Amino acid sequence: MDMAFMITLFMIGFIGAFISGMVGIGGSVIHYPMLLYIPALVGVTSLTAHEVSGIGTIQVFFATLSGVWAYRKSGFLNKPLIIYMGSSILIGSVLGSYFSHLISEKGMNFIYGILAIIAVILMFMPKKGHEHRKGEEVIIHKWLASFLAFIIGGVSGILGAGGAFILVPIMLSILKIPVRITVASSLAITLLSSIGAAVGKVITGQVLFMPALVLMIASVIASPIGAKVGQKVNTTFLQWILALFISATAIKIWLGFL
Repeated sequence: MDMAFMITLFMIGFIGAFISGMVGIGGSVIHYPMLLYIPALVGVTSLTAHEVSGIGTIQVFFATLSGVWAYRKSGFLNKPLIIYMGSSILIGSVLGSYFSHLISEKGMNFIYGILAIIAVILMFMPKKGHEHRKGEEVIIHKWLASFLAFIIGGVSGILGAGGAFILVPIMLSILKIPVRITVASSLAITLLSSIGAAVGKVITGQVLFMPALVLMIASVIASPIGAKVGQKVNTTFLQWILALFISATAIKIWLGFL
């Protein structure tokens, strides 16, 4: 792996994780198009959709692991919710990632194109959810939660994403889980999703370990910085830029099919 490629990967990882830390959206939605198009644009090694999803899986695993670690003593990690949704998302992501090597490049990009549009819509939907009151029992619709988690796991397993950007709005608006419990527990559920995705991607030989390591190091450095900056600035403007970037990628992918 040459130096120019490593520097390009580090920059992609750093910028992507910084933005995702700032706006609070899963890094994979941002990293996927950056990894797919930027290395080829600057004239270093280009990556296939399968390689991009494999690298992304490892990055999501470490990003969510550090998030769960930060919340470990918060009291907002809801064990029953994590068990029901986590086990379902794990099964879905193992299956999605394992069978993803049978999907064509175009098929992978098509799935990202659909998810990108969903991500943009969800980004601007008001994230209304009630605050958790101390001693309040959290009601979990077990079968619905498990079913939705399984579907999210399958799709995110294919793309090597964690699925947090879809998981959080669903937990808030459909399952009516309180905000703080959603934020903390979704990290743990996404961590399980990324483990399942990583297993399937590694078994089917879709993970390039050195690029994944470079991206992971950049993400671990940049994500906390982005989160700190995000607390101090108005992120609405950044959300719009990000939405335009993701939409432009989706449009580019859609045009590739026509």
